[in-house]
Amino acid sequence: MSDVRKTSYREAMRDAIRDAMHRDERVFLMGEDVGRYGGCYAVSLGLLEEFGPERIRDTPLSESAFVGAGIGAALGGMRPIVEIMTCNFSLLALDQIVNNAATILHMSGGQFNVPLVIRMTTGAGRQLAAQHSHSFEGWYAHIPGIRIVAPATLEDARGMLWTALEDPDPVLIFENGLLYNMEGELPDNAGSIDIDRASVRRPGTDVSLITYGGTLFKTMDAAEELATEGIDAEVVDLRTLRPLDTETILASVGRTHRAVIVDEGWRSGSISAEISARITEGSFYDLDAPVARVCSAEVPMPYAKHLEDAAMPQVAAIVAAAHDTVR
Repeated sequence: MSDVRKTSYREAMRDAIRDAMHRDERVFLMGEDVGRYGGCYAVSLGLLEEFGPERIRDTPLSESAFVGAGIGAALGGMRPIVEIMTCNFSLLALDQIVNNAATILHMSGGQFNVPLVIRMTTGAGRQLAAQHSHSFEGWYAHIPGIRIVAPATLEDARGMLWTALEDPDPVLIFENGLLYNMEGELPDNAGSIDIDRASVRRPGTDVSLITYGGTLFKTMDAAEELATEGIDAEVVDLRTLRPLDTETILASVGRTHRAVIVDEGWRSGSISAEISARITEGSFYDLDAPVARVCSAEVPMPYAKHLEDAAMPQVAAIVAAAHDTVR
């Protein structure tokens, strides 16, 4: 039986990078401030001293340039981890991600894979206003040719990276900024994990609460509050947004006959809309109520704390949506 240690989400991510670099000399990390500064969110703190500047590479402030360099390195046989400071800044590399990384395998007639991992911070709640606070993972989940993962737990933060590096195609990892300080226990032998399947974090019989990433723990809190009122909520953590694990989603709805989707992205054209459509297509006759959604307000994310909180999905809104669905 392995020992268990107290750690944080941030430290679990750092352990994952360190482990990958020890396992495979082709793995290296590149991005803005990942070296001497230790990373904007301190995920890479200490790795420059351990692995040196050849494998922990500070880059110029040009997302298009260093994502493009990562694509080239992947094509050349390396296993790059590219860090983009926030998902808002990834839009500056949209051409590289969408028109190059996602399409090269197809455009080359299957000759060239792009084993690239891009890590980026997503989500609001830290008073960083509209340029640093949005959730664009649902946008990227629209794109064929890339995989989108959103680790929410310490185990997923520690275990998803190596599995992503083994994938022959591009993988985008969205790390919610509110999770970095989250602490918990993690086995010393924690290792790589599956990135194909969703996970039922809490079984239930009355309503399925379907979510991912930074809203998982709000959803778990909502489920506990509902339990005090006699409503048994099942919580499904999607974990991977592309490809969606439709089988697990529909199986949950088949058990509970009701669904509430919690998504920090905007409601219109969101991943929650896609999940709702799949439930309607695959489990329409299992539903006892319309599918409900709890999403961020359709505004640029405010800076003021009370407005930011009002714009984001919160426990009270999840509980209210579950009440309406069960009634």
